[in-house]
Amino acid sequence: MYVLDPHSEAIMEEYRRQRPLMLEVESKITKMLHEYLDATDVVVAAVESRVKTEESLAGKLERKGSKYKTLADITDLVGVRIITFYLDDVDVVASAVERLFEVDWQNTVDKRRLHALNSFGYQSLHYICRMPDMPCETAGSSSDVKLYRFEVQMRTLLQHAWSNINHDTGYKSGVEIPREYIRNLSRIAGMLELADEQFSRIRAELTDYRRRMQALVASGNLDEVPLDGDTFRNYLNLAPFNPLNRRIAAINQAEIQEVSLIPFLVAFKDIGCQTLGDVQNIVKEYSEGAYQIACYQMGLTDLDIVSSTVGPQNLCIAFILKNGGGRTGLCRLFDHLLGPSEGNDMMAALLVEQSASFPFMHHEAETNTAESKPDTVNNINQ
Repeated sequence: MYVLDPHSEAIMEEYRRQRPLMLEVESKITKMLHEYLDATDVVVAAVESRVKTEESLAGKLERKGSKYKTLADITDLVGVRIITFYLDDVDVVASAVERLFEVDWQNTVDKRRLHALNSFGYQSLHYICRMPDMPCETAGSSSDVKLYRFEVQMRTLLQHAWSNINHDTGYKSGVEIPREYIRNLSRIAGMLELADEQFSRIRAELTDYRRRMQALVASGNLDEVPLDGDTFRNYLNLAPFNPLNRRIAAINQAEIQEVSLIPFLVAFKDIGCQTLGDVQNIVKEYSEGAYQIACYQMGLTDLDIVSSTVGPQNLCIAFILKNGGGRTGLCRLFDHLLGPSEGNDMMAALLVEQSASFPFMHHEAETNTAESKPDTVNNINQ
């Protein structure tokens, strides 16, 4: 299929002899990258690799074989591509590559810096590297491994998508694209570039938000902290339900089995909590009611193991009963925590019936949250 001159044919023969070595180098490179990225908690979308095929190399030699004196002059015989989710992670991955391998800076290209100010297009960071000085397990001597350079490409998912689309519609088509299509492709490239920047910006802002919320939770300023998944996890790290759980467990000298309390995020939001301060107020105001419910439930049993959910669940039950949520509110609570079931309505009906026996339901000094938090009370009646 290809017509090669004697010099190019000699390079091709060397390639055929050394291909097993290149396959071993490819395997070693990807293993080193995966181990390093895993150890440093750097998350990437993909790590791809390949050894240049004989057909691809023949095409390169046919086009510009005179450029290469030996096979070692070809820098992309082994290629690795690392695809990141975020734009700023490209530089993080580049730092990892610099630590792992010897970078040939003279032949390394940062295509992100090559575009004119008024143009958009393919962007990627390309490093030309060698293996470091270390014994190779199965691929011959260290000097053999270092003889051949390899290329590491680093780009984002959107840059990768653009590269594939651009190659499919332009470079690989073998024909010149009309100007109107070039303009449309450039517009799309600009949109992808902007999206890349915005994704990285949003991630940075979310990271800053989480740090600020963690600081507020740690300082105890819970009224200023909105109730969401991140903040609720931070709140749970303070073990706010542990005192109530221990008090309930002491009724039967039971052991507490720790389970995830994340499902209670939905339960607390459903009864109207908007901040961690709202949750903390329920803990303060309804712990006695929650304990009384537990006494009624456990008093006639010999249960010796209780779940760590017993405290927050009984807090929600006490709140709903005290604030008029009744059977409907309790059933919704059980649907959130246990999944929809006909049995939930039966449990709710039984609790409403038993509630007449709970002292906290008749205690005049009990703070009525309906007066201080009208939105919360209204929510459970919806």
